[in-house]
Amino acid sequence: MKGIEIQRVSGQAVLPFLDAVADLRIAVFREFPYLYDGDREYERAYLKVYARSAKSVIVLALEGERVVGASTGLPMSESDAGFRKPFEDAGYPLPQIFYFGESVLLPEYRGRGIGKAFFEGREAHARAQGYRWTTFCAVERAADDPRRPLEYRPLDGFWAARGYTFRPDLFAAFPWKEMGKGECENILRFWLRDWNESV
Repeated sequence: MKGIEIQRVSGQAVLPFLDAVADLRIAVFREFPYLYDGDREYERAYLKVYARSAKSVIVLALEGERVVGASTGLPMSESDAGFRKPFEDAGYPLPQIFYFGESVLLPEYRGRGIGKAFFEGREAHARAQGYRWTTFCAVERAADDPRRPLEYRPLDGFWAARGYTFRPDLFAAFPWKEMGKGECENILRFWLRDWNESV
C-alpha cells in the first residue's frame, strides 16, 4: 500500500468526507455487479446516517488528501429497516450485530491490500465496542447474466477466508436505478461472522 494512508473516522468526524464517499459510490457501483445509476443528492441523504451515529465508522484510503477508497459500517440497530428485518425475523439480537455497508475503491488501487485493511479497520472498530457479529450483504446476480464482464471475479473466496459464512437464508430486497434499465428491485444476501466462534 505504498503511498496510501488508511484512516478511520467515526460519528461527526465523517462529515468532511461524505461528498468524496458519495462520488466513490456513484463511480464504483456503476460497475458489475451493482450497475447502479446513482446521483449525488440521493447519496448525500443516504450517507448522513453515518454522521448521525456516534458508533459509525468509515475507513478511508487516502493518497495525499485524495480519498481513493472508503469502507463504512454502523450498528445494525441504526441501519435501514430493510437490513434489520431479516435478522429480526430470524431472532438475532440486533444490539449485538455490527453492519458493514459498502467498500468502494477506485480500480487502479485494487490488488494492493486495501480491501483487507478495510475489513481489519471495521472489524477492530466493531470488536472494540463489544459486538458479537459482523455482517454485510452483496447483490445477487445470475451466473449467466449477459452484463457480467469476462474479467469479473466474485469476492466469495476473500470473504470466506476472513471467517464469513454465506447465509442465503438472510436476505434483503432493495430497489435502485440500474444502468440502462431504470428502477429495479434487487436481492442482497448476507455474509455473517460470529466472533464468539472465531476468536
